[in-house]
Amino acid sequence: MFAPPVPHSASRMPLLDVVKGLACLVIVGHHLARYGPLSAGASPLAPQFFEWLARDGRLAVQIFLVLAGFLAACNMAPEGWLRVDRPLARVFHRYARLVMPYLAALSISVLAAALVRPWLHDDAVPAAPGLAQLLAHGLLLQDLLGYEALSTGVWYVAIDFQLFVLALAAIGFAGLLQRHMAMAPERARWLAVALVLLLAVASLAVFNRNADLDDTALYFFGAYGLGMLTFWIGQATRRSTWGFALALLLLVGASALALEWRSRIAIALVTALLLALAQRRERLWQAEWWPLAGLGRISYSLFLIHFPVLLLVSAVVDHLAPNGPWVDLFGLLLTFVLSIAAAVALYRWVESRPATWRGVLALFAGLLACGAITA
Repeated sequence: MFAPPVPHSASRMPLLDVVKGLACLVIVGHHLARYGPLSAGASPLAPQFFEWLARDGRLAVQIFLVLAGFLAACNMAPEGWLRVDRPLARVFHRYARLVMPYLAALSISVLAAALVRPWLHDDAVPAAPGLAQLLAHGLLLQDLLGYEALSTGVWYVAIDFQLFVLALAAIGFAGLLQRHMAMAPERARWLAVALVLLLAVASLAVFNRNADLDDTALYFFGAYGLGMLTFWIGQATRRSTWGFALALLLLVGASALALEWRSRIAIALVTALLLALAQRRERLWQAEWWPLAGLGRISYSLFLIHFPVLLLVSAVVDHLAPNGPWVDLFGLLLTFVLSIAAAVALYRWVESRPATWRGVLALFAGLLACGAITA
């Protein structure tokens, strides 16, 4: 017998927090190894490790994409049909949940860049932003409009929002077809799953192979769609259905890799398959290993806030401390520790608070004020 389906509550999926914690460590390490003068100074101590982090650490983003798709299916359509009465309200809620900590961290990044700009002469330090650039960032349009990023990883926030809207539109369209064609609910469920599968296949086979589309959700929907499909696979109660669906998922991923090998897609496929298997092992699924689970819960805040911390620590170490690889390594470790402390504060005071129009507008105004002060 298989374990019961995964409950429809993200708060009861501690294994996901563990996975997010591990992926977040790699992403933060990737940025620490790639940006600022500290990594260049410390890299002689472990050159291969720093080179791997700087080159391949970004692949951990694929894990977040799969998990984001998994949780999107869990929250908006656990049975395969849309569980949202007001889709536009749900879109705003997703936007608000993403941008409230994002706007707060971006404001800190703008201030930090202004503080270090006179002393830290490094390509990682963003130029003073203009009003249009700030507005584009606040609306998650900076990459589509061609503006320089004000912090690392802001592209991911915009892509996450695009992916959510695209997935919501696909599942909602299936619901419209179901009502228009008077389809039975069971058929409508399979129609929604089929539309997501079709989008994922199109992304893996076509859109993800076109680098010009990497500012759009179409480029990344392959990994996101694999996550959505993985959640629905886990809801199968029959061994035969679960086995067939898992084999289909493997076939889709393997075919995409046979068409063109891409490490990012291989990582996404392995993540999806491991999640599908873990859902059938209740003890594993409910496993919670501290401190990784705790790190996973604040991973979004950590992802957002570590860059301004890196700028500040880099400026202090570069300006005040003697040059040397061990000093620079200490600076990187200090950056990581302070980033976790800042992430805890950001999570407690912003991310965990209810998402409201008032909160979004206040934080948006704060970002514009920071830009005006530092211009």
